[in-house]
Amino acid sequence: MIDLHTHTFFSDGVLIPSELVCRALAQGYKTICISDHVDFSNMDITIPRLAKVAKILTREYKIKVIPGAELTYIPPRLMPQALRLARSLGAQIVLVHGETVVEPVPKGTNRAAIEAKVDILAHPGMITKDEVKLARANKVHLEITTRRGHNKTNKHVASLAHIYGAKLVFNTDTHEPEDLMTEASIKKILDLAHLTQKDFNDMQENANNLVAGKDL
Repeated sequence: MIDLHTHTFFSDGVLIPSELVCRALAQGYKTICISDHVDFSNMDITIPRLAKVAKILTREYKIKVIPGAELTYIPPRLMPQALRLARSLGAQIVLVHGETVVEPVPKGTNRAAIEAKVDILAHPGMITKDEVKLARANKVHLEITTRRGHNKTNKHVASLAHIYGAKLVFNTDTHEPEDLMTEASIKKILDLAHLTQKDFNDMQENANNLVAGKDL
């Protein structure tokens, strides 16, 4: 399994990176991205530390650990600047905390993230068809999430992505051990979003191709 959206206690998760990775390995994961919440206040602290430990854990546990970042509540006008900074500090997969319907995310975040060409737009809420079309053109992946609250709009996101050809990835947005993927949690989310096992396999392939395309 490949999960490109997880958190540790470097933001609002409860596990240190080593424990998160060991638990993911025991769960059957082959690739995990640690993508803690960052903005201009903590990128210089968080991302280099994740990059350092990711190398160690990849070597020692034979699971691919990717240092990432979830740009969170970034003023939309500053999204390109934030993306450049995150990448320069070592974030190999960059997500943006999308306009979920359960939080007051700044209006315009989805479009700003897609225009900046981030890797993944996380839980994009009621994303518009024009934004989905742009995501396809800019090769931005849209997230189907298991995260409670954020997953309310999975069906909407999946439907538009299928119509307009945008690529989807399936992530957990893990904050606690219980959030990691299981067969039961996968099936539940797929059913609620009217997605099939083939759709899940396609999303995993998209994630694998995204990782491979960055030569990680």
